[in-house]
Amino acid sequence: MRAVIIGSGDINDYKYIKGFLRDDDFFICADGGIRHAAGLGIEPEILIGDFDSMPKGIKTAAKVIRYPAKKDFTDGELCAEYAAEHGFSETLFIGMTGTRLDHTINNILLLFKCVNSKLINEHNEIIPLCAGAGIEIKNKRGKTLSLIPLNGDLENVAMRGFEYPLDGETLYFGAARGNSNVVTSDNAFISAKKGKGLIIINNGE
Repeated sequence: MRAVIIGSGDINDYKYIKGFLRDDDFFICADGGIRHAAGLGIEPEILIGDFDSMPKGIKTAAKVIRYPAKKDFTDGELCAEYAAEHGFSETLFIGMTGTRLDHTINNILLLFKCVNSKLINEHNEIIPLCAGAGIEIKNKRGKTLSLIPLNGDLENVAMRGFEYPLDGETLYFGAARGNSNVVTSDNAFISAKKGKGLIIINNGE
């Protein structure tokens, strides 16, 4: 089963986001993300947070897990920990980006806490890449894709099905060589033998 974590960041096009959701998803809301659940017509299974940004007059969830306002974790991180601890086979993050760049960066890094995870907004899909775990990129022909190293270099990188393929090369941390590649196959593939990175697919026109 897939967990869908709904944050309180920006969602401006509910119809677009609905296209990524499934009937059997398990919805977990982080505090003010409940307003997005309402906008999507979803009643989440669980609401987690300190409720400092909880809108009034919106129905909550089947189960509520409350934390104190003064804590060492964000509400989004608590949701990611819940998903990881309860053994979901996939995790989708929505409503996790916006004008608070600190929250956006931290939320993107939460992808590494969960298996088979992805973060989406109206413009991008973000997928974590870990050493030894190849990622298939399906049905994205013509899309712009960037591979960004994190926490050091990405070594022995393979990228097949791209305008600029790679075969055993290194993408250096802080360098932009992996930016703005183009997917040329309906079944592209990315892997690395050492390091971590972010795959960012631009879904804009």
